[in-house]
Amino acid sequence: MSTLKTYCRVLTIAGSDSGGGAGIQADLKTFAANGCYGMSVITALTAQNTQGVSGIHPVPPEFVAQQLDAVLADIGVDAVKIGMLFSPELIAAIARKLREYRVAQVVLDPVMVAASGDKLLRDDAVAALKEHLIPLAALITPNLPEAAVLLDREIATREAMASAATALADLGCQNVLVKGGHLVDGDSADCLYLGVSRPIQWLASPRIATRNNHGTGCTLSSAIAARLAQGDPMETAVRRAKDYITGAIQAGAEYAIGHGHGPVHHFWRVWA
Repeated sequence: MSTLKTYCRVLTIAGSDSGGGAGIQADLKTFAANGCYGMSVITALTAQNTQGVSGIHPVPPEFVAQQLDAVLADIGVDAVKIGMLFSPELIAAIARKLREYRVAQVVLDPVMVAASGDKLLRDDAVAALKEHLIPLAALITPNLPEAAVLLDREIATREAMASAATALADLGCQNVLVKGGHLVDGDSADCLYLGVSRPIQWLASPRIATRNNHGTGCTLSSAIAARLAQGDPMETAVRRAKDYITGAIQAGAEYAIGHGHGPVHHFWRVWA
């Protein structure tokens, strides 16, 4: 019997952010900061900085599938985080591979628009997301605008968030976290739905005055995946990931980088 240690393995399937604050780069930082071995499948290259996205170069679905084969056939995974997907063809290719390798712990962040307002998902990809990937997810983590697009309705109150969480679960995913950062009043409360046998959980955190909010959604979903890879139950994983992102935002608020929306501080627990 081998006495060698094993890593907790987490794979990110997402776009590359040349500015380093979101996407693949943020995901890998988050995995490392949360004690996991990170791997990546790149779905798109972006020319991006703190001020916005100036270009997107999609990776062909066939090459994305090749990346997935390379990682899953050799190293394997304990959890997967999915971010920017861009096209319906890409979504279908990823779903096929996840089913082929029977990947169970999938955290899907349905990234549609960057913090700068730039569109990151084609309009015709929303239906593919609902059909192919959401049913494979252990958790989806939409913000309010993303949940509104998925359900084709306005979501502007806590009551609407709770209703949206249950409606999104009806699309086939096991659990739903509707992020409330876009609510205009009170604390930044997220709505966690854990299935019909559990009541809605409200996870509140203080609003932090900062422009450095680039990559917060990527970082939260990646932290959840990292906690799941280490064996946490879903609610525990979400709560611990919330604590992590709150600390990362607070620590990142003390820094200045770029001329727009800066990143959070992914390694706030390690160095200041």
